[in-house]
Amino acid sequence: MPHTPTRDRIKPVGENTTPLPRPDWIKVRAPSGEAYEWLQDLMRSKELHTVCEEAMCPNLGECWGAGTATFLMLGDVCTRTCGFCDIKRGQPSPIDWMEPERIAQAVKAMDLKHAVITSVNRDDRKDGGAPIFAMVIRRIRELHPGCSIEVLIPDFKGSPEALKIVMNARPEILNHNVETVPRLFKAVQPQDRYEWAAAILSNAKELDPEVLTKSGIMVGLGENIDEVKSVMRDQRSWGVDILTVGQYLQP
Repeated sequence: MPHTPTRDRIKPVGENTTPLPRPDWIKVRAPSGEAYEWLQDLMRSKELHTVCEEAMCPNLGECWGAGTATFLMLGDVCTRTCGFCDIKRGQPSPIDWMEPERIAQAVKAMDLKHAVITSVNRDDRKDGGAPIFAMVIRRIRELHPGCSIEVLIPDFKGSPEALKIVMNARPEILNHNVETVPRLFKAVQPQDRYEWAAAILSNAKELDPEVLTKSGIMVGLGENIDEVKSVMRDQRSWGVDILTVGQYLQP
C-alpha cells in the first residue's frame, strides 16, 4: 500500500488553518558529524529501525549527534493511520524474534544509561507484539546491566493480558501516550480509543506500583485549556507518575 505523507493526511482541527512561517530557533541543520555517522552505521549493521528515522523526526541530527536514539521494534510498517506520524502504513512483516538481541547489543555498544524502546502498532496480532517488549527488557538487563529501560508501548486495544506480559518484565518506566484530548481522537488517531489508553495506564499501576508510569499529550491540535486540564486530571486518577506536554512539529 503506498504511503501518503503526513502533510497530506492530517486534517486541521483548529480555527486557524493558515500555516505560519517556521521560526528561526526551530530550523535545524542536515545531520552530520562523527557521532551521527557512527550511530547510523550501527543501526544499519544491526538492521534496526528508529523512531528518529521512520517518523522523520526533525531532531534526528541533534539526538544522533549526541549518541542517543529511540529504538523502533516490530518492523517499520504500522497498522494504524495516526495523522501526526510519518511511519509507513500497511501490512507488517512477520515478527523478527532476534530483534531484541540486536537491540540489546546496540544498547551495549552505545553504552546507554537509559534506553527508550517503542514499536509500531501490530493490530494483526492478538498480543499486539507484547512478547517482544518483554524479551528486549530482559535481554538488555542481561547484556548491559545497570541501564534503565523505558518502553513506550501501544495501547494493545486495552488488553490486560498483553499488558501483563510487558509488566512481568518490570521496565523502569512504562510509557503510553494519549497524544490528544478525547474529542479529537477520531481526527488525530482514528483507530485509537481513549478508553484503551486509560485501561493500559491504570492497569499498569495496579499490576506493579513500583514501575513508573508515564504518558504524553500534544497541544496545538485544536483542543482548549479545559480539555487539557481534564486529561491531566484523568492521568492523575490513573496513577500516572510522569506527564509530558509537547507541541506537534510536522516532519
